[in-house]
Amino acid sequence: MITGELKNRIDGLWDVFAAGGLVNPLDVIEQITYLMFIRDLDDTDNLRAKEAVMLGLPHKSIFAEKVNVGEREIEGNQLKWSVFHDFPAGKMYSTVQEWVFPFIKNLHEDKDSAYSKYMDDAIFKIPTPLLLDKIVTILDDIYAQMAQIKDSDIRGDVYEYLLSKIAQSGLNGQFRTPRHIIRMMVEMMDPKADEVICDPACGTSGFLVAAGDYLKEKRKEEIFFDRQKKAHYMNGMFHGYDMDRTMLRIGAMNMMTHGVDNPYIEYRDSLSDQNPDKEKYSLILANPPFKGSLDYDTVSADLLKVCKTKKTELLFLALMLRMLRTGGRCAVIVPDGVLFGSSTAHKAIRKEIIENNRLEAIVSMPSGVFKPYAGVSTAVLVFTKTGHGGTDKVWFYDMQADGFSLDDKRTEIKENDIPDIVARFHNLSAEEGRERIEKSFFVPKAEIVANDYDLSINKYKKTEYVAVEYPSTTEILAELNELEMAITAGLAELEEML
Repeated sequence: MITGELKNRIDGLWDVFAAGGLVNPLDVIEQITYLMFIRDLDDTDNLRAKEAVMLGLPHKSIFAEKVNVGEREIEGNQLKWSVFHDFPAGKMYSTVQEWVFPFIKNLHEDKDSAYSKYMDDAIFKIPTPLLLDKIVTILDDIYAQMAQIKDSDIRGDVYEYLLSKIAQSGLNGQFRTPRHIIRMMVEMMDPKADEVICDPACGTSGFLVAAGDYLKEKRKEEIFFDRQKKAHYMNGMFHGYDMDRTMLRIGAMNMMTHGVDNPYIEYRDSLSDQNPDKEKYSLILANPPFKGSLDYDTVSADLLKVCKTKKTELLFLALMLRMLRTGGRCAVIVPDGVLFGSSTAHKAIRKEIIENNRLEAIVSMPSGVFKPYAGVSTAVLVFTKTGHGGTDKVWFYDMQADGFSLDDKRTEIKENDIPDIVARFHNLSAEEGRERIEKSFFVPKAEIVANDYDLSINKYKKTEYVAVEYPSTTEILAELNELEMAITAGLAELEEML
């Protein structure tokens, strides 16, 4: 979470945009994203140059030699943040507007790439040199502050805090999935080097970025020392769909900044017939929207066959089953209502997952996880597509703390069940025999079926009652009499003083 001086600087940056006439939060986040991307390009290029030297591999800087911008040829070095941020305001503005911005719009050689598609209609909207100069100075301060914080996730936390401004604006009802929850789901799934990963409601690509970072951290040599696997990582591994072009643009830049050259990020209504994907992905990670309902006419007919409903949270589960290949896995956040809803559609989708596939785990999360943007209670469903059943028992975990307070402030605390969740999920054989009074336990499929496929943890968790011994009635009455006598004596003393 972003707090203290760093939070104040980011809020100050937002205020500078407002004072300069840019008040639409989507416009502001776009412009900040462009500038962060430009700065990150410089940092990333320097980092890759150092890595190439360490590994003895060739590296060609994107700023090397001369660069063609439109019909003009200029020194690539002039486009680096570390160079132009020292220019006077007027020269900096003309450099960014006339050279740097066109350069990043045409950065990707593949014109069919996600980046090229969504940068085509990107517009540099900062109106004056003075405003740009102030923004660049504040961003330098923010990056300097980040460098002082010894936390590998701080860059992501800053970006998440910026994105939270969109949710606060109330323009589109979106809210960000906390990064530590995303990381937990990725660690539970433990992606492999040959995965084909999808988020059908990707937003700013948070799940895809986290999966990419995890693979770089855990399987770096396996992927990056193998030409074929590296090409797959850069071009064919990551797929994301959304209906908001601004989110897609930010998501594409987010992925490129994190070292994925060509993610497949596309404008698509995942629940409609626009989405032809069937049995394509080996891993789905998602937090799909679960507010509102759709018209039947806009929903793909084959999804309605699985569960006839207008509720997006149920339709997305049906969609994920369709999109996964046999043996493919899914970790998805759902509202608690999906677990115990009594409608025909609710029961139908739960039955489909349990009877025809393999439901592995339910991690029940406290309602404060999404505060301050939403107070809904949620859970993580983990299942594998088999097409022929396989559920014999389901592992439940009752998360009570995620490392942050569960109020609107979400301050960091010591209590955190996430490391325990990940460790236990990867050692389920040791969970056999655990009592239902504990945080995690197994429930056999037969019991779940007998309960109408109810997956609410409260249906199965037992509360341990501890006997409390109270004093006898005689002792209580004697104590009350003593108190009454003391009160009477005190009142008598007060009367004597009057």
